[in-house]
Amino acid sequence: MELYQLDPCTDTRWRQFLDRHPDASIFHTPGWLNALRRTYGYEPVVYTTSSPRGEMVNGQVFCRINSWFTGRRLVSLPFSDHAALLMNGSDELGSLLAQLQKEVDGKTCKYVEIRPTDTDFQSPVQFCASEVYYWHTLPLDLELPTLFRSFHKDCVQRKIRRAQREKLDYSEGRSETHIRQFYRLLLLTRRRHHLPPQPISWFRNLAECLGESMKVRIASKNGRPLAAIITLSYKKSMVYKYGASDANYMNLGGMAALLWKTIEEAKSCGLTEVDMGRSDCDNSGLITFKERWGGQRRTLTYCRYPILAPVNPNRWRVEAAKRVFDLVPTAMLPTAGTFLYRHVG
Repeated sequence: MELYQLDPCTDTRWRQFLDRHPDASIFHTPGWLNALRRTYGYEPVVYTTSSPRGEMVNGQVFCRINSWFTGRRLVSLPFSDHAALLMNGSDELGSLLAQLQKEVDGKTCKYVEIRPTDTDFQSPVQFCASEVYYWHTLPLDLELPTLFRSFHKDCVQRKIRRAQREKLDYSEGRSETHIRQFYRLLLLTRRRHHLPPQPISWFRNLAECLGESMKVRIASKNGRPLAAIITLSYKKSMVYKYGASDANYMNLGGMAALLWKTIEEAKSCGLTEVDMGRSDCDNSGLITFKERWGGQRRTLTYCRYPILAPVNPNRWRVEAAKRVFDLVPTAMLPTAGTFLYRHVG
């Protein structure tokens, strides 16, 4: 079965194909891929069995990452929690995976990684599990009052009511002001987590490339931003992608207010779910937080060829990085992030 390659950012058939495919997500879209290209220099590419002049009936998108620091590789997709396999049946998928193996064996790249959403996905023996996460989604099939009552009474309902009593101000948009307010809170949050922030150019590029599909949502008190989140909408899903807050004001319920506002908007737009993203399986605090909001847990298993290390091989590197970045002055964190993220996608 012959495979072709195309640029998903310029070939209009890719967007049309995504519009038709039920498993396509925001992470497959040209907007997300263009932001990756602009910020990190990654090269998006789609593999498909559809001929260049025919209608596209399948395809899997990757980014080619060429890093002098971490090597050349194909990832589907960097900085994306998941990227569903948009091939039809085992024959098409088998042809795709065989081609990818040839590229690795031919030294075109160091390894290939896929991030399927199908919990029943059976990887060929050559592709082995490399990382495992939990993925939470909140169904929006209940009416808002019923949905509210389903949340944890003390940890969610009480915080939403506290934010309402505090009369927190709400703003949304994707202007430079919104992005800078979010980024200031992100610096505080990443400092608490001993990690560098993503470069601010990433969020600017997301705003420009995704347009109205991206929103920065900010909760403020007396003109001071207390909490902020970034959401991405596509088809029937609202993705809660990034969050940040000032720990000195967490008791005012700013983050809870923003999430509830997101849920209200998603319901009013007829969306069917809020995608709450992935969590490390050992991050009990984050997992509990999502499940107190009613998030339903599934397992995400990333697969890699070849596999040279046990599952979650990068976990020790993350812990080591946390110790290093804990010593980096706050003013230097954006510079560190700009350097690091280009190589770790």
